[in-house]
Amino acid sequence: MKKVVVIDGQGGKLGKLLIEEILLLGKENIGIYAVGTNALATSLMLKAGADYGATGENAVIVNAKDADIITGPIGIIAANSLLGELTPKMAEAVGASGALKVLLPISKCNNRVVGVRDLSLLEFAKLAAKQIITGD
Repeated sequence: MKKVVVIDGQGGKLGKLLIEEILLLGKENIGIYAVGTNALATSLMLKAGADYGATGENAVIVNAKDADIITGPIGIIAANSLLGELTPKMAEAVGASGALKVLLPISKCNNRVVGVRDLSLLEFAKLAAKQIITGD
């Protein structure tokens, strides 16, 4: 079974959308782990249908180690992003993980990816879910 770790913070809206889109495409042989930088984000992702949930720095560090896929906003690889919710240790754990990282180019917290189309959160979530499920 593939371990897909969805990391989100603040309100958890992006993580919620990612989980819903993964479930729409079918999650055969996938375990979805909702890892929030705060309890609100974790709770919203669990309500969206994640199999497991955990909150905080240690949860990110532990779950990144054996993840097959890590997904979330691009800020999860940048220390002090997500309005300071993403600690340097969290960013290091995600970056050092051998997991495939499916990152959404959300243009907040001073992270910009040149050449990326301006899409809605839902459109980015659909593209990420497709990548996770089909590899396309």
